[in-house]
Amino acid sequence: MIETLGKHAKTAAFELAKYATLEKNQFLLQLAQALVDNTDEIITENAKDLANAEANGISWIMMDRLRLTSERIIDIAEGVRQVAALPDPVGQVINGYTNIDGLRILQKRVPLGVVGMIFESRPNVGVDAFALCFKTNNAVILRGGKDAIHSNKALVQVIKSALTAAGITEHAVGLVTDTSHDVARQMMQATDYLDVLIPRGGAGLIKTVKEQSRVP
Repeated sequence: MIETLGKHAKTAAFELAKYATLEKNQFLLQLAQALVDNTDEIITENAKDLANAEANGISWIMMDRLRLTSERIIDIAEGVRQVAALPDPVGQVINGYTNIDGLRILQKRVPLGVVGMIFESRPNVGVDAFALCFKTNNAVILRGGKDAIHSNKALVQVIKSALTAAGITEHAVGLVTDTSHDVARQMMQATDYLDVLIPRGGAGLIKTVKEQSRVP
């Protein structure tokens, strides 16, 4: 699974590199609207996660983090719009000088390539991660927790449908649907495909990512 997602993401990253600021912003605004338009479908899938969480005795605090409502989906969409409104960092000159031969040397911000994101309960994180990665011309592979698997699938499907409708490769986003620890470890070690791996969660998750990333 990780190898397939990685290959698709690598190819997508090359395509994403060609998009200019206006094109990226226009798509993000379209995505924000698509999220709102698909509110009912997202909430239906989120209800499955909530039912499973309740059956497993998840605390009310974690249940609240997991829950999606129409108001929360509006907030997620607004977050995407806020990313569209941010300055585009790609191509920004950080530093520069002219050497003694008259050659001008510039240090510019460029895309990373493929970003991996491992996160826990909050399903909005996947959308936030995608929006930020797309804004910076990066592909992203998401791996959420098992508690939110139905929600994450629904949200990623909305993103993929919006990408396809805009004529952009759907592989700009990938989702690890196998939530087993073994597949998570594979992702943590997928250095052939991931240019950077970002853990978003508690100290335990961050520690695990650090340890597994060192395994040869």
